[in-house]
Formats: sequence, C-alpha cells, structure tokens
Amino acid sequence: MRYEGIVYRPPSEARSLIIQLTIGCARNTCTFCTMYKQKNFRIRKLEDVVRDLKECRDTYSYVRRIFLADGDALIVKTPDLLYILSEIRRLFPECERVTSYGAPADVLLKTPEELLQLHKAGLDMVYIGAESGDNEVLKNIRKGVTAEETVEACLKLKKAGIKVSMMLISGMGSRVRSKEHALASAKITSLIKPEYVSFLTLRVYPGTPLYDQVKSGKFQRMSPMELLDELKLFLKNVDSEGSVFRSNHASNYVDLGGDLNRDIPKMLAQIEEAEADHDFKPDFMRGL
Repeated sequence: MRYEGIVYRPPSEARSLIIQLTIGCARNTCTFCTMYKQKNFRIRKLEDVVRDLKECRDTYSYVRRIFLADGDALIVKTPDLLYILSEIRRLFPECERVTSYGAPADVLLKTPEELLQLHKAGLDMVYIGAESGDNEVLKNIRKGVTAEETVEACLKLKKAGIKVSMMLISGMGSRVRSKEHALASAKITSLIKPEYVSFLTLRVYPGTPLYDQVKSGKFQRMSPMELLDELKLFLKNVDSEGSVFRSNHASNYVDLGGDLNRDIPKMLAQIEEAEADHDFKPDFMRGL
C-alpha cells in the first residue's frame, strides 16, 4: 500500500491504521491551513481502497482502529461508504472503531437515516474542525460554514449515535476578536456537548493567506499570556458536562486535560500557575 502525499490524522489516531478513502480536501479554502495544498481533491476508486484493506489484512495480525483519510471521507456517497465499512467489518472483525474527519457541510448533506446506517455499519466517531464559534472569525478564515451549521451538523451526528470530537483553535480570532472567539466557542460547545473537545493553538505558516495578513498587520497574533487568558474565558463560560477536554496538542503552550465541567477549576488553576511562573512550552517544541 502506498499513500499519496502527506497523510494527516488526529493525534488520537496515532496507532490507527490509516486508509485513504479520499485524496486531499474538497474545499481547501481556510486561510490558515497548509494540509492539503499539494493535492487535487478526488474520491479514490473503491476497488483501490479495498485492495489496500486486503493488503493490510495480509500484513497486520491485529488492527484495533481504522481512520478514513484524507479530509473529506463523509463527502463519499453513502452506499459507497457503507460498502467500505462492510469490507472493514469483514476483513477486520477485531476492529473496535472506525473514524474520519467530517466537514459540517458533508454531514448536513446526509439524511438522518443515512447517518444512522453509517453508524450501524461501524462509523463510530467523526472529527469536526469547528475552529471557532464566532461567525465573524469563520468568515475571516474562509471556513465556508457558520457556527449554526456546525452545531446542526454535530447534533445530527450525535442523534444518529455517532460520537463527535470537535476541534477549536486558540488565537483564531486574533487580538481583535479574542473575547468573541472564546465566548462563542464556549456557546457552541455548550450547545453540542461533544464527546470530545480539544483546543489547538494557532500556528502561522508561510505561503498561507493568514501569513500574508500577519505580515501586513491585518491579523494580530497573540502572546502566550493572551492565549491562556482566552482559554480561561472559554473554560469559565462553557457548560458541557461529561465532555472530555484536551489542550495537549504539540502547538499548545500549556498542556491541559480533564472532563468538563468537573475539572474546570483544576484546569483554571493550572493555567494561572503557568501564567504566574511564565512556564510556557518553548516555541522549538511546538513545531508540527
């Protein structure tokens, strides 16, 4: 099996078998993202995907988890997705879960019945890159989706029994809309109550529109202290009892983890201690 281009996956899928069902990202408009810029989006032929699955079955004696890459597995037609999921179940009966990235627009195109079928066929969880709950921020980064659509898509997944792992990005609102970004992100998290919610910290890469905005002064990057204050504002306003919260990505200045809402006081105390001591992860350790 050969992967096409660089393959990306969520941190929690580090030990998963990664199968490319699609190549690249169907939208690929976000101003901050570099992930799939070298790929032209397409859906792979099903026979090629199945060939990869069979080759992996011959290679690995035990596969616990499978992640369907690249960025838009849910854009695949439901009958084709069901076929791939059935092949996974046939070839890897020991597999405990199948996951994928999912754009809110792709989820909204599926009927409730289709999502229920996908869940019954083995799709256990979908990773949603919400980035922010603030519509002005989403417009500025060309996300192509509103906060309301993200909420609708996530609730639709949950109603079908599919878990939601939602990702947000500290600093995405810049200094100008940091407060709005934090409060609106807390609002959509509270409405969705995802099984998992994580914060990454914004990294700015050359070659992206965001990089040009930073260079021109249009986008104001935030200091570690400002980013942590933003995260504190989120934690003080979120109400998502039972959600597993993580802010321990390589990009984060301070690693946090706990369960909402129970561990919010503990995490706030950790942030305040880090701020008091200026104990932030150095930039050379934050590379991705």
